[in-house]
Amino acid sequence: MKKIFIILILSCSSFFANAQSGYDITINLKNCKDTLAYLTFYQFDKTLIKDTCTTIKNGEIVFKGKNKLDKGIYSLVSQGKSIVFDFFIDESTQNLEINSEYGVDILNNVKVVNSNRENEFFNYLKYISQQNKDFQDLKSKTELKTKKDTLALAEKQKTFEQKIVDYEEKFIIQNKGSYIADVLNIKTEKKLIDIPKASNGRPDSLAVYNFYKKHYWDNVDFNDDGTIRNPFFINKLKKYFDNVVVTHPDSVAVEIDRMMNKTVQGSLINKLLLAHFTYTYETSKIMGFDKVFVHMSDNYFKTGKAFGIYDDEEVVKKIIKRADKLKPLLVGATAQDLFMIKAEDYDKMKTMGFENAKNSEEMTKVFYDHVNEVNKMWVKLSDVKADYTILVFWDVDCGHCQKEIPKLLDVYNDLLKEKKDVKVYSVYMQHEGEKYLKYIAEHKLPWINVYDGAHYNNAIEKYDVYSTPVIYILDKNKVIKAKRIEADNVTTIIKAIELENKK
Repeated sequence: MKKIFIILILSCSSFFANAQSGYDITINLKNCKDTLAYLTFYQFDKTLIKDTCTTIKNGEIVFKGKNKLDKGIYSLVSQGKSIVFDFFIDESTQNLEINSEYGVDILNNVKVVNSNRENEFFNYLKYISQQNKDFQDLKSKTELKTKKDTLALAEKQKTFEQKIVDYEEKFIIQNKGSYIADVLNIKTEKKLIDIPKASNGRPDSLAVYNFYKKHYWDNVDFNDDGTIRNPFFINKLKKYFDNVVVTHPDSVAVEIDRMMNKTVQGSLINKLLLAHFTYTYETSKIMGFDKVFVHMSDNYFKTGKAFGIYDDEEVVKKIIKRADKLKPLLVGATAQDLFMIKAEDYDKMKTMGFENAKNSEEMTKVFYDHVNEVNKMWVKLSDVKADYTILVFWDVDCGHCQKEIPKLLDVYNDLLKEKKDVKVYSVYMQHEGEKYLKYIAEHKLPWINVYDGAHYNNAIEKYDVYSTPVIYILDKNKVIKAKRIEADNVTTIIKAIELENKK
C-alpha cells in the first residue's frame, strides 16, 4: 500500500511538472471578426512571430505550446497585421486569460483574469494612453498666437510628461524584482535632481552630463536575454552611443568593450550586441568610425569571442578580411606608399609593351625586361614634399568625377592663394593614356598627374577604391587626416587640422 502511495505521489508530481512546462494564452475578444491572429514578441530591433491562431471562434484566441515562452513583451497582432495590444510574459504569466472588447476602446476594456501584475501593467498602458489623449485634446484647443502661448503649451506638456515619469517610478518601486519593472526601468531615464552651480553661477551642465552617463544603465541586467525582448532597449542603446558617449572612435570602442564585458559570451544578448556594433560601424557614415569596426574584428572575431553569431563561418572570414583591408587606411595611419608613372610617360610605357600585355605573366615579363628603366620613372607618394597632400583617385569617364575634379581644382587654387603648402597627387584609375592626357591639357591640371602604368600598385585593393572619386588628405608625414571626402570639404578640413596643430 505504501509503495502504491509513493508511486501516486510521483505520478502527480510528474503531472504538475508537465502542466506547468508550457504556455497557454487565451484572449477573449468580444465582437472580434478576425479568423486569424498572431502572437509576436520584440527582440532587439525586430518583431518576430512566436505563434499563430488559425481557429478563432466567437472571439476566443488561443496560443498554446509545450515549452515555456521566453521572458519578453509580446503583442496580440490582428489578421490585418496591426498590434491590438502588448502584454508581458515572465515565469508567472505563462498561463493567461485576457478579456476585452474589440473596438477603439479595446485597451480600456482589458481585464486579466489570473494575474494582478498583468492588470497593473495594463493600467499603466491605460494611464499613458489617457495622458497622451488629454494632452492632444488640450493642444487642439489651444491657439498659438504668440510666443507666450507656445511657451505656456510647452510647460503644460512638461507637466503631462512628469506625471508619466512619476507614475513609472511608482510602478517600478511597487513591482521591484519583477520582469516588467525591469522593462520600465530601461524606458526611464535617470536625471540629476539637485543640480549644483558651476563657477559662473549657472547650473553645472557637466555635472548633469556625468550623472546622466554614470547612471544611464543602472539596474539593467546584461546577463538576462529578457532585457532585449522589449521595444525600449534598442532605442536606449542607440541614444547612448549617438548622444551620450563622446563622438570619437576610441571612446566608442571603450564603451562597447565595457558593455560586452557585462554580457555572457554566447548568450543571445551578447550575440545581438556584437552583430549590431559590427554592422553599425562597418557602415557608419561618420569619417573615422571604421576604426571601431576594425576594433570589433581584432578583439572579437579574431579572438573567437564572436563565435556563433553567424551561422555561416564565411561571414566571419569576410568581416576579418574587410577589417584587415581597412586597418592601413584608418584616420591616423601612415598612408601606404604608391609607385606610379607620370601621365606624360604614357607613350614610353606603351612602347615598352605594358599596354599590350594580355595577362599577368606577360605583364611580369615586360616589367622585368625594363625594370631598371621603370625604377627611374617612379613617382612615389612618399616623395611628395608638402604640408598637405591631397590624394585623389578618379576616372575621366566617371560622372561624379567630372563634377568633383573641377571643384577640387578650384579648391586647390584657392588654397595656393592662401599660401597653403599643398600638392595634389592625382591618380587616374584606368590605362587609357590618350584620354587622360587630353583631360589634363583641356582642364589645365597643375598636379602630380600619375597612373599605374606598370600595373604595380593595385590601388583598388590597397586604397579600397571601389568607386570614384576617392579623396584623402595627408599631412606632411603622410599620415591620413581625412578620407572619402567631397572636394567642397577639403578647405574646411585643412583649416581644422591647422587649428588642432596649434593646440
